[in-house]
Amino acid sequence: MAVTVSDNAEASRFEVFLDGERAGFAEYALEPGRITFTHTEVAVEGKGLASALVEQALADVRERGLVVVPRCPFVRGYLEKHPELAEVADR
Repeated sequence: MAVTVSDNAEASRFEVFLDGERAGFAEYALEPGRITFTHTEVAVEGKGLASALVEQALADVRERGLVVVPRCPFVRGYLEKHPELAEVADR
């Protein structure tokens, strides 16, 4: 099972791929210095795709120095479970 994540900036979302097929996304709104995650959706549950998607999206955002506004319940929950990412979140 190969899982990859990429930023589809034209669609304003990070996308997760399972064995080359798009399997979900995390939509966002980008503003200067901040990114607001609004919705996360995956086609297959129970394979850790949503967690892999958000983990890699947050790593990318952290590298870019953006503050995360977690409007999406899944992203908000992920940040709560990972206090090591507290510095990226706008709480």
